[in-house]
Amino acid sequence: MEQIVKILDEIGIPFAYDHFAEGESPDPPFICYLSANSDNFAADGKVYYKINEIHIELYTDCKDLSAEQKVEAVLDEHGIFYEKSEVWIESEKLYEVLYSFEMEVN
Repeated sequence: MEQIVKILDEIGIPFAYDHFAEGESPDPPFICYLSANSDNFAADGKVYYKINEIHIELYTDCKDLSAEQKVEAVLDEHGIFYEKSEVWIESEKLYEVLYSFEMEVN
């Protein structure tokens, strides 16, 4: 996870793993990230490559193309292939732009 933290530091938007503590979330934009699943490569009953699925969730209170461009520029700079999706979360009054990708665990 150190590699992800370094990447998020480069983006320059406040972030937390999974969620911010209640009452401590910053004003948007902010990021929550997590290791959602693993897709390890195995043979002979052993894991040869540990691969995690990473989610970076960008939260904004309005459509914020500049925040999305910051995230994408850093991911592109690191050669990370990602899938992107977006939803409006009515109960939170926030947009969530989700970047998901796989990364080898070192």
